[in-house]
Amino acid sequence: MKRTYLGEFEELVLLTVAVLHESAYGVAITDELDRQTGRSVSISAVHAALHRLEEKGMLKSQMGEATAERGGRRKRLFTVTALGSRALHDIRAMRDQLWDSISPTALPAISI
Repeated sequence: MKRTYLGEFEELVLLTVAVLHESAYGVAITDELDRQTGRSVSISAVHAALHRLEEKGMLKSQMGEATAERGGRRKRLFTVTALGSRALHDIRAMRDQLWDSISPTALPAISI
């Protein structure tokens, strides 16, 4: 099977959808990204990433129920697919393997 690569922002969006689980829609994802990363991102950048991830088969979406807070409009809710889950697990395993391969003396010490 051909491996699909993700850019950093796509990875963050996919992770954020997983964090929000059943409450993952555009504005909530944007707000959570800002809260978790301290990065201010535009809603249009998030929507573009969501669209790309859905085209790659890593996300699926469905329309939620109408809500009064949105004037009766429905939200498009996103969930991670099995392919998206596999991609995130593969990325994590690769990063862990790389971190475990770094010699303790290879990186300068930092204060956290």
